[in-house]
Amino acid sequence: MPPCDFTPERYQSLAYNRVLEIHKQHLSSALEVYFPKPLLLHQGHMQWLFDYEGNRYLDFFSGIVTVSVGHCHPKVNAAAQKQLGRLWHTSSFFFHAPIHEYAEKLAALLPEPLKVIFLVNSGSEANDLAMKMARAHSNNTDIISFRGAYHGSSPSTLGLTNIGHLKLELASGIGCQSTMCPDVFRGPWGGNRCRDSPVQTIRKCGCAPGPAGRGGGCTVEDCCQAKAQYIEQFKDTLITSVAKSIAGFFAEPIQGVNGIVQYPKGFLKEAFELVREKGGVCIVDEVQTGFGRLGSHFWGFQTHGVLPDIVTMAKGIGNGFPMAAVVTTPEIAESFSKRLFHFNTFGGSPMACAIGSSVLEVIKEENLQENSQEVGTYMLLQFAKLRDEFEIIGDVRGKGFMIGIEMVKDKMSRQPLPCEEVNEIHEDCRHMGLLVGRGGIFSQTFRIAPSMCITKRDVDFAVEVFRSALTQHMERRAK
Repeated sequence: MPPCDFTPERYQSLAYNRVLEIHKQHLSSALEVYFPKPLLLHQGHMQWLFDYEGNRYLDFFSGIVTVSVGHCHPKVNAAAQKQLGRLWHTSSFFFHAPIHEYAEKLAALLPEPLKVIFLVNSGSEANDLAMKMARAHSNNTDIISFRGAYHGSSPSTLGLTNIGHLKLELASGIGCQSTMCPDVFRGPWGGNRCRDSPVQTIRKCGCAPGPAGRGGGCTVEDCCQAKAQYIEQFKDTLITSVAKSIAGFFAEPIQGVNGIVQYPKGFLKEAFELVREKGGVCIVDEVQTGFGRLGSHFWGFQTHGVLPDIVTMAKGIGNGFPMAAVVTTPEIAESFSKRLFHFNTFGGSPMACAIGSSVLEVIKEENLQENSQEVGTYMLLQFAKLRDEFEIIGDVRGKGFMIGIEMVKDKMSRQPLPCEEVNEIHEDCRHMGLLVGRGGIFSQTFRIAPSMCITKRDVDFAVEVFRSALTQHMERRAK
């Protein structure tokens, strides 16, 4: 394990067994936890977490893709402590300088005309607000999202979320329609030249190879056969499942909860054109992909060459502090204000904005977007070597510090590795000091999304741990 110069405080709180009792008695069983013996965490420092016994873990999931610049980053801590002693809360009925300072900084990072900012508290709340905006502006109801999408769990956003075990059996999300996810690994079409990634699928495709010296990929986006097939499915949804005019279309630049799923190059650009022809607005959910995590660009939508009408963001925006935002155009903001009185008790609080400003400063000062590009690409290529080594790794994909490792029974069938076996590998990684996430419809994909401060040395450790966990699993299988 790489060295760490931080020493955690001694744990002096509830005994572990007492924590288990309280959890069972007073916390909902709907709150899913990892591992048969759940981790009781005590302290964090940058990319490291410490449990109640003082054990150290390399955190490669960052609180569900949330701790963007590192646990308890000194500069973010200092900003929080300073604001804590000055002013916590005012509500949106009064001015305070931190919200104006933050709004100016955030707006400067977005292209024209995305310059009007609404500050809220969570990704679900941001997407819920974006739904209202789309409907108020378009005067239409229907909103489309991908199967496998996760856009929140409020009564409205559950309609956009299309992952079976997260859906509610009662009516929710009225006016939402799903469309096929253009997944080039698991979907009906796709191959080894479709993705905007240094690592492609092992599926073959008939697309034209890219120019020499540019690492493959289609010479132009229009040559991608998988993209063309998925666009036909999208057109079919527009023809059969929604009204003649629609409110909008939601998309994550890369699907997060579904296991870091990437679309064919050029798909979103063409889909946006079709949506706008139907009178809808295009909403990009940057809750997991934003703030430099993908490396090549600050925002995920920029990797697709598109300009959305509304952008939602949360998680990494506050490095773990509850904070989120919706950014849109003056035109859409004006339509919304004419249709609805809007306020938010906690959104844009002095505390949130002071922390948000410090996060933006750290990303810039410490070159974390550049680190995501360099170290993230290195990590992706290292994990791709494991795909070549182990038959049960079907796909390695992603960009920057957002990587998916999809586990399969075998590469030919691409059938998901049984959840019990994935659980064993997950548990083995934990025992060796590595924490990773899970995703996918069948929980078959490991999600790798560390804080953007990690190093190549951290990557080397993580890859070796994962290799050891896979080797142990294959040995168990052989017995």
